[in-house]
Amino acid sequence: MTLPFSPINAAADSPIYRQIYLRIRQSIADGVLRPGDRVPSVRGLASELNLARGTVESAYQLLIGEGYLIARGPAGTVVSPQIRLPEPAGQAVVVPETVPSLTHTGLMPLPLEMGLPALDVFPRTVWNRLAAREMRQSGLHDLIYPDSQGYAPLRAAIAGYLGVSRGVACSPDQVFICAGYRASLNLICHGVLRHGDTGWFEDPGYLIARRFLIEAGMTLLPVPVDDDGLDVEAGIKMAANARFAVVTPSHQSPLGVSLSLSRRHALLDWARAGDRWIIEDDYDGEFRYRGRPLPALKSLDTAGSGRVLYTGTFSKVLAPGLRLSYLVVPQEQVVRFAETAGRMQNQCPRLLQATLARFIEEGAFARHIRKMRSIYADRRTTLADALSAALEPRAQLRMQAGGMHLLAMLDNGSDDGAIAMRARSLGLSVQALSAWYAEATSRRGLLIGFTNVRSSQEASALSRTLASAL
Repeated sequence: MTLPFSPINAAADSPIYRQIYLRIRQSIADGVLRPGDRVPSVRGLASELNLARGTVESAYQLLIGEGYLIARGPAGTVVSPQIRLPEPAGQAVVVPETVPSLTHTGLMPLPLEMGLPALDVFPRTVWNRLAAREMRQSGLHDLIYPDSQGYAPLRAAIAGYLGVSRGVACSPDQVFICAGYRASLNLICHGVLRHGDTGWFEDPGYLIARRFLIEAGMTLLPVPVDDDGLDVEAGIKMAANARFAVVTPSHQSPLGVSLSLSRRHALLDWARAGDRWIIEDDYDGEFRYRGRPLPALKSLDTAGSGRVLYTGTFSKVLAPGLRLSYLVVPQEQVVRFAETAGRMQNQCPRLLQATLARFIEEGAFARHIRKMRSIYADRRTTLADALSAALEPRAQLRMQAGGMHLLAMLDNGSDDGAIAMRARSLGLSVQALSAWYAEATSRRGLLIGFTNVRSSQEASALSRTLASAL
């Protein structure tokens, strides 16, 4: 299809790739390009406009990232069938600038996105073999209503794994399988919290959890985080009688620091002093590149007076598409949570649970974690070196002991939000540190995922592109 392009203005303030991007987007808004229409190939449009292929490629990647276009390999690139055209047709439409969203769209992620495991290293061969075996062996028990607490062999496998790797002593009946981390939070909210309860929340802290808890009716108090993690003393001064605290003690999200031992004990003492709960999000505790992984806070939780609700997810260590997480509750709370889970019917597909159980039982999961630690250590160093060369002195990297992302600190006068937006317009998915704060802050930085950067050449190219956004 020929697009209605007027000559490109190389002297305009707007970059050429963005002129192409805006014209295609406006053509979609005006109805010139309809859902499902095929757009010219990168090579063809570059030849027609007498431009470098990379310029057109940048415009197309931006449109794909924002959901306007879909790349279908040899079938070409088409306008997304899910695009909503304005009504009535022909009316002038102003399309707002899109902002980076944490909502999952189902599209392939942009480079440098944080929170994703290395998708290219997912053990597909082993996983598919185990899934095929489970399907062949399925019977009548697969057709009935599943256990609302989760597939029993998987709960047993997780309990065994946590005891060895994270120092969490628990029985299978304390483990609840959920459809992702937010489902674990939902089970907690219905199990032991009440609408309007006040809780401590790390500042900065995990945006998705913050938004979910607020929408669930909780009142969150931002408690500052320093180099020793959550400032427990500050939290007590703010609200000693809060009902719960949400923490990421092994690798604070997003600063990467670890909660010190003294503060771990102080937090547990605070919880035991009243009817209070600690929600521990151990989202990537397995990935530590200096020394051994730290034990979970749950490992210090005394049996008989347990106050820690321990959550983990396979989204970070295997693949987010599995939608499998788990919640470990104190033994005294098993009956309450089992009744709540039964009412909520928060099940995950049995095939995925059974496959994962086999994956853990046969040792494939432990081997995968060891392999990923090595790969992530290399990719982390590779991207850090490239970023340092491209960004310093405008940005300084903070290399923490673990995690799946890098933090590049900027001068306090920098606008990290604007930089993140410019980076997205260049096809990169980095996040502004200031957006993770609930309170006003002068700290500015960029959160940069390294797990899917596969070579030094790719790291250098991405770093140069990010540098142009600064």
